[in-house]
Amino acid sequence: MLHLLYILAFTVLAFIAVGNLIRNLIMFSFDRERPYPARSSGMGNQGGFGYYGAKRQSVPHPELLDNAGNLIKEPLLVMRSINVEDARQQLDALYESSPGQKIERSEEA
Repeated sequence: MLHLLYILAFTVLAFIAVGNLIRNLIMFSFDRERPYPARSSGMGNQGGFGYYGAKRQSVPHPELLDNAGNLIKEPLLVMRSINVEDARQQLDALYESSPGQKIERSEEA
């Protein structure tokens, strides 16, 4: 009987937790779309940092800027496809050139 009471209690708690999670996600999505006025008090914004400062002026990450400070519009990662044999040869070459591999070969000789 006590087991059924535990199962019932944790089921109710699980439903409450999932309900709160869904409600918070919905409220958060509505909260992001709502515009906030700029705070004029010195304590509220702390020099333009935080959530309110980020909403007012969007600053890109430094890795997305070139040396002159302009936004990079080209892809940052270009991947080329290679076949399995080429990949195996490259991995074998890396393995053979690793420092641990040279020590193991001298011990085997």
